[in-house]
Amino acid sequence: MPRIAHYDDPMRERRILPLILSMSLPMVLSMLVSSLYNIVDSYFVAMISEDAMTALSLVFPLQNLVSSIGVGFGVGVNAVISYHLGAGDQERADGAATAGLILSALHGLLLLVSCIAVSPSFLRMFTSSEAIIEAGMRYSVIVFAFSITNVISIAFEKIFQAVGRMKVAMAAMLTGCISNIILDPLMIFGIGPFPAMGIDGAALATGVGQLLSLLVYLAVYLKTPMRVRIRRDRIKDGLRMAGRLYSVGIPATLNLALPSVLISSLNAMLSSFSEVYTLILGIYYKLQTFLYLPASGFVQGMRPVIGYNNGAGEKERVRGIFLAVLAMCAVIMLIGTLLCLAIPERLIGLFTDSPLTLSEGARALRIISIGFVVSSVSVTASGALEGLGKGLPSLVISLLRYIVLIIPLAFLLCFIAGLGPDGVWASFWITEVLTAAASLAIYRKSVH
Repeated sequence: MPRIAHYDDPMRERRILPLILSMSLPMVLSMLVSSLYNIVDSYFVAMISEDAMTALSLVFPLQNLVSSIGVGFGVGVNAVISYHLGAGDQERADGAATAGLILSALHGLLLLVSCIAVSPSFLRMFTSSEAIIEAGMRYSVIVFAFSITNVISIAFEKIFQAVGRMKVAMAAMLTGCISNIILDPLMIFGIGPFPAMGIDGAALATGVGQLLSLLVYLAVYLKTPMRVRIRRDRIKDGLRMAGRLYSVGIPATLNLALPSVLISSLNAMLSSFSEVYTLILGIYYKLQTFLYLPASGFVQGMRPVIGYNNGAGEKERVRGIFLAVLAMCAVIMLIGTLLCLAIPERLIGLFTDSPLTLSEGARALRIISIGFVVSSVSVTASGALEGLGKGLPSLVISLLRYIVLIIPLAFLLCFIAGLGPDGVWASFWITEVLTAAASLAIYRKSVH
């Protein structure tokens, strides 16, 4: 069996902090730009009409499903490749990459067909407006036609991350996001040589951006040396590893879907008091995205490093990587806590000028932010377990954090204890404290 030499091996030998920063910062930047793209995309679609914006919002859960499946399975591919590279098993690393791309293409095909097929009935669940349904279907047909392109691009992203080439992943993601931002107004409103396509133009701009991202990955893969290769002779052996890929990929996919369940449940509770509180919850999630994105970037940078060192048998280094990322996430969360305590009205004021929303929103931020720092424990532990190929324990942490603890706690504090909306806000930090304790126990049991 071919072995990978361990000389000049930065994943095992470079100091942990510089290594994690070099792996993480490109992903942090990419994710921030991606978040900006989502805001800009919605801004231009809203300029078409209110119906167009509503249609875009209704289709979003299906789009999110495609991305969640692509990213979740990609995390499994990333973990298995990293492990085998660390163990020096080139053949199995190549097999995991090969099987990952083949299965991702199959997922993309199934998602293309199923999402277009269910779109009409899905849209009718939320609206009876034929104008919104018609706009939503036009958008869906175009955007889901690129599902295979999108999912394969995500698979390449995780493969490049597994071999430590984070700058390539950053370049591809930035290419897709920036081209999408540029193409949106051109294709929507018919600027220059482009015809005015309305919401169809928004969908096409999204698809073209995904295609350009994939072309960047293909160009780099074909023109430069790669630590892993896609090989025909590794297809059969690679597909035999499908169970291991899915054992991490399925829990990772569910992890990405759980916040949507939580938001829907909390909205149902808060709406019984006033729509102001559901608006506040929506604003909070927009704000916390910019807080948790950098932490998520560090976790993404950690996954291949911790998986590689685990495969190499570097147990002490695995421990050091976990603690370093935990400290980085805690610093980010501390900054977020200080901002929420010092200027909550200004943060809420970015989205509304209603005095009631400002005052109640500021109160909510002060209560929720109590749990920010301690949440770094569960965020880091869940990501580390995924990187180590232990998808089920990671899923258990996410279930505790998003379903098992917070939803019953919110109901009890809100209605039984009579705290009203404050009970919902308090359930966030109480859940984070309880989940952090459970996360440490789960991580130690899974790793040692």
